[in-house]
Amino acid sequence: MTWLDEVGQAYDARPDPGFGPPTLDVDAIAWRDSLQAARDQLGCSFFDYLTAVDELDEGFSIVAHVARPRVGRVDSLLLRARIPAAAPAIACCCEVYAGAGWHERETHEMFGIDFDGHGDLDTLLLPDGFEGHPLRKDFVLASRVAKPWPGAKDPGESDSDAAPSRRRTRPPGVPDPDEWGPSAT
Repeated sequence: MTWLDEVGQAYDARPDPGFGPPTLDVDAIAWRDSLQAARDQLGCSFFDYLTAVDELDEGFSIVAHVARPRVGRVDSLLLRARIPAAAPAIACCCEVYAGAGWHERETHEMFGIDFDGHGDLDTLLLPDGFEGHPLRKDFVLASRVAKPWPGAKDPGESDSDAAPSRRRTRPPGVPDPDEWGPSAT
């Protein structure tokens, strides 16, 4: 029996064997139970990381990478659950994988996702009083509005007057300075 067959049998699903480790989409309600099944039934005793992906209107994807160490190789598995953007919350998995606590705190801080039952989602990386969640796609990168974007020039262009004039470009996700920032009133 192959690794993919074991995963499919344990979850009654066929994982996507695309590029990288097999990825298994699970229901958000069964998030903690799915991670526990990966640990107990598949032998994925190694917790590598947990993070989120902002899918904009579709919500957030919570992703956990776990692994089963073997002699001479490591079998990896990604578990992924989708949660709504309106009320982003999912069960805490610290009791399943003790190392998940730090990752859940970071994901809470950077994306604003709550982990039900965590108990300590205090600030971890950002300075005290920081407002917002910097890894959300709707978060405005203020420093890019206030400072010229270094990618505004193509190779061969310079600051001299001899160079052709080009319209100033903004990086993706940065609003027009006339609409947002210190000059906007």
